[in-house]
Amino acid sequence: MPTNSPVERVLRIVLADDHTVMRAGVAALLASDPGIEIVGEADNGREAVDLTERLLPDVALLDLRMPVMDGADATARIVAGPAPTRVLILTTYDTDAEIERAVEAGAIGYLLKDTTQEQLSDAIRAAARGETVLAPRVAERLVARMRQPAPIPLTAREAEVLGGVADGLSNAEIGRRLVIAEATVKTHLLRVFAKLDVSDRTHAVVVALERGLLIRPSPPG
Repeated sequence: MPTNSPVERVLRIVLADDHTVMRAGVAALLASDPGIEIVGEADNGREAVDLTERLLPDVALLDLRMPVMDGADATARIVAGPAPTRVLILTTYDTDAEIERAVEAGAIGYLLKDTTQEQLSDAIRAAARGETVLAPRVAERLVARMRQPAPIPLTAREAEVLGGVADGLSNAEIGRRLVIAEATVKTHLLRVFAKLDVSDRTHAVVVALERGLLIRPSPPG
């Protein structure tokens, strides 16, 4: 005997993109999916927030760079608002800064505009279920960033001491410059060596410069 399969609920979507042609293209892709209905379209982030608060869609599909209010700011407003709406970013930008802003704002997913119709539909359904959705390139960037060791900052005094080393000064000369004891200079240098995982003065300066922990003044022109 045939069994009755559950009828899939139609997901209601708000779509926001300031490029009319791009927005129309995304709408056309989703039009072929009977389980997804676009209930509102916006060309800026402020409009997207207003539509979301009024229409209470399941998912807001937002571009990242839009006028009036960008996608990250709109995401934060939507997530903090009364609507139980999930935000899915659909953009061409995959830089670390853009991804981090969107994720920190509360977006549940981040897709790129080379996504296929099937991938987009699947992502919308996953987002509506509360599942995180990331384009493969975006996931790779996030994983690579998480694997990078966090830089250990130098204190202001440690940077001053190391600056003296970079200027070719001895410990005694650094102490006179900073009005501190030579023993204190040595203590600061030992801490710098430990933070930078080095064992000598020259290597400490090189590593600090490479990591942007020590800024050398430009020579007078």
